[in-house]
Amino acid sequence: MGDSDRVEQLLAALRDDNEGLRDHAAAGLGQMGESAVIRLIEMFEDEDLVIREAATSAVVQAGEPAVNPLIEALKADEWAVREQAASALGKLRDSRAVIPLISALKDKDGGVRTAAVWALERIGDPRAVPALVDSLMDALVCEDAARVLKKIGDERATDALIGGLRGSNWIVRRHAAEALGKIGDGKAFDPLIEALNDEDWLVRRNTAESLARLGDKRAIESVVPLLEDENEMVRDTAEGVLASFGWKPASS
Repeated sequence: MGDSDRVEQLLAALRDDNEGLRDHAAAGLGQMGESAVIRLIEMFEDEDLVIREAATSAVVQAGEPAVNPLIEALKADEWAVREQAASALGKLRDSRAVIPLISALKDKDGGVRTAAVWALERIGDPRAVPALVDSLMDALVCEDAARVLKKIGDERATDALIGGLRGSNWIVRRHAAEALGKIGDGKAFDPLIEALNDEDWLVRRNTAESLARLGDKRAIESVVPLLEDENEMVRDTAEGVLASFGWKPASS
């Protein structure tokens, strides 16, 4: 049996109802090289999610030969192809995919953007930091982007988040305030102190929580006024933050 016939046989098996047979077919296709990868990518637009995921598994098992075809698939017309391509590239963790995945963060389809954030998290390349900060403005992926920024956690993430904290977009400020505390870089202390006066109540609350995570007791003096904040949740958070620092109100 020639390679092309073997590929066709395995592709047919990939559609079988038997999960074990699908797994076997995926493993076999993963060893067939780039010719099989191209055919598998065509299956990314199958209506059946199980088939799409089986094809993705096979592509990932192909390894390095799949990277360039998958990068090209990020430009496909069908959203399902772009989504599965992003997911596969994340599993392969090849740095060549970083720039194309950054572009995918602007995809018109939310599922593709979500897959791109996830893939960039798996790769963990700091080059993605500025684009992930921009994604804090995307309501669909902002929480995931903040999590990835925390995980990357290098100096570029801190600097970019400080810029976001001082920016005009309140959604970005909210997530930047939270992410800075999770990263735990002391250089964020002064910007966080400034943000305690933000006009948005959730920015103030997230900022107070982040200052507690930094553990610098110099924050006490600036957090105390939040006990009189107009927002009850901010007041409650300030109380908990001050307690974490061991602060007690002066007795009357």
